[in-house]
Amino acid sequence: MPPSVRAAFEAELDRAHTATDVDAMWHALERAHILSQAWAWPHTRAHWHMLRLAVRCRDRTEALGQMVRLLLAGLGSMLDRAPLGNTGRTAVGITTRMPTPEDLARILAAGREEASLSPSRRQ
Repeated sequence: MPPSVRAAFEAELDRAHTATDVDAMWHALERAHILSQAWAWPHTRAHWHMLRLAVRCRDRTEALGQMVRLLLAGLGSMLDRAPLGNTGRTAVGITTRMPTPEDLARILAAGREEASLSPSRRQ
């Protein structure tokens, strides 16, 4: 995960942890999920945090859905099968692609550019 994307991802996780409103917590975790989809470990972490919030909210349906996603997230990322823009919630199909919010699309594009310029990719 490029440093700029990681910083945005961690900021969304922090926002989720410091929010006082459950809807704001979910919104931040959904944004973190969108940012993390291309990378196995961050993607798995996003679902772990979603599972924790679902349990905290005593939402059995969401918790069960997050358990399934927790098992599949890393593999989906490694196989490049994660559906882009998907918010990661149980109400959204596990393979449903969704539009990526413009600000997150810019962060991800900057991360791709950053990765293409990294020393390990230079010739």
